Amino acid sequence: MNQSRRCVCVFCGSSQAVSERYLEAAAATGRRLAAGGLGVVYGGGRVGLMGALADAALAAGGEVVGVIPNALVAREVAHGRLSELIVVETMHERKALMAARAGAFLALPGGFGTLEEILEAISWNQLGIHAKPCFFFNIDGFYDALRAQFERAQSDRFVPSGRELTAFESDLDAVIDRILEAVA
Repeated sequence: MNQSRRCVCVFCGSSQAVSERYLEAAAATGRRLAAGGLGVVYGGGRVGLMGALADAALAAGGEVVGVIPNALVAREVAHGRLSELIVVETMHERKALMAARAGAFLALPGGFGTLEEILEAISWNQLGIHAKPCFFFNIDGFYDALRAQFERAQSDRFVPSGRELTAFESDLDAVIDRILEAVA
């Protein structure tokens, strides 16, 4: 994608064993991002929410860039039909490149990798390394406990108050509207 500001870095799970509602929500997210003229940069996988997101965005005419470490390509999980697939050596390179190509970050449900990636983006925002907004698509309350933890960290003054570093939305249209507003 030529304009990184109009590209959203999406973190999400690659498990194929998840509920169909998560896969459907990931596909809907891909379609809405494409319809909003937003490109997607993500982890480059073809399975789980990653695959559903990428396939739907591509089918809707969107641009999708995958960034994947060589070790995962070797496991045959790389998506083969992306607008662009970038193979890197390390997870650190992957995250840095994804962050550089994005104007905002969005987390859909996922496991430890998803959490680690979005938390790093939030931390970088707090430290002033970037000023890109971070969003959670809180499908079926998936991130409710994390949101409560963030509020606790803020009330106990581990995280500064008065500056919104993240936004949680349970409605897809609301999260896409907020992203569009942030990257305009």
